[in-house]
Amino acid sequence: MWNELRAAWALLIGIGFMMLGNGLQSTLLGLRATMEGFPTFTTGIMMSGYYVGIFVGSMIAPKLVQRVGHIRVFAALASLASISILVHGIYVGAVTWTIMRFITGISYAGLFVVSESWLNDRASNETRGRMLSVYMVVITLGMGGGQFLLNLSSPMKVDLFVLVSIIVSIGLIPILLTARPAPAFASTGKMSLAELYRASPLAVISNGLTGAAQGMVFGLGAVYARQELHDVALVSIFMASFLLGGLIFQWPIGWISDRVDRRVTIIGVSVMAVVACVVALLLPKSGVPFFVTVIMLGGAAMPMYSLSIAYANDRLKPEQIVPASGALVMVAGMGLSAGPIIVAFLMGQFGSLFYFIGIASAFALLIAFAVYRMTITQSVSPDAQRQTVVAGLIGTPVAEYNTPDAENYVEEVICADDGPAR
Repeated sequence: MWNELRAAWALLIGIGFMMLGNGLQSTLLGLRATMEGFPTFTTGIMMSGYYVGIFVGSMIAPKLVQRVGHIRVFAALASLASISILVHGIYVGAVTWTIMRFITGISYAGLFVVSESWLNDRASNETRGRMLSVYMVVITLGMGGGQFLLNLSSPMKVDLFVLVSIIVSIGLIPILLTARPAPAFASTGKMSLAELYRASPLAVISNGLTGAAQGMVFGLGAVYARQELHDVALVSIFMASFLLGGLIFQWPIGWISDRVDRRVTIIGVSVMAVVACVVALLLPKSGVPFFVTVIMLGGAAMPMYSLSIAYANDRLKPEQIVPASGALVMVAGMGLSAGPIIVAFLMGQFGSLFYFIGIASAFALLIAFAVYRMTITQSVSPDAQRQTVVAGLIGTPVAEYNTPDAENYVEEVICADDGPAR
């Protein structure tokens, strides 16, 4: 494990800085848009541009990597992300910002593809799960830390936009100076969305609704916090609370899901999210109880993508697992793109309370569909789950791309006695 970490330290530091800038940028734009008087619906469209870019970039980036290599693509896309945030600070306008958010999304999709395929190459079959944990902790801490940088200057000034550009540029340095060679890159076939739905309807619906909920959380979180909490420091705490919840609950929820019917876990976590939303609506929008509730909501919302992937893997044949990831990314991208637009429209028409109502509605629909599926299909035993889950491909929801030797990797994991840690 330590050998793999030493081999990947430059990449982990680089992606950590990238996510530090990304966390600051996302909240900064939502907050600044509200201060500039953007209509909530317009802000929702602007923020969803990032997720549309993620969706498009996840299809473009592998071709770029195959053509010019990991390091050049990482450098080019990081530079593009750095430039796009500066344009936000210079030209304030909904159309310009939407275009720049789209470009930022393409950039970060490529950064994820490069870093995740690189880490998969560095990790062994025995250490891949632990490398995943380290990678996700780096991403979460980076995103969470970025929230507190919001307090260093006024969002109405250009300072924070420049700071994001500097942070992203710093993230380039350890990558460009690494002496280790980048891995070879290959991609596999794809599974259509219709094929995936036939194999696992709940995985498709869960992935889409989870994407919608997470898009609402991060796409409109700063807008909601600005309207209800007013103070910039409280906006930072509000957004960081979601990420803290994900960091705390990711492992316990994964541990539980490996020991009971995964559908029961999905339903239980979704109920937790709905309850947290209802409590958040009822509590005064300040003080410890409110932020603890937001932590609970983040703890329910953040691990749901992993649960959806794990459930899909339970229902797929070994040779389908890697190709299916592309369809899962497509569904997640649709949800992530649509969620902020839908809840922004509702918030604009009926008030900020629809922020939590929108999130709760997504999870309520997931509960209903999961219960329905439980009435018509048999469960997979916990022992079988542990044998068939192949969540060892390191990554975020854009990680539809395999390790350099993915076909052999899948065969090795399926044949392993205990399977990789999730």
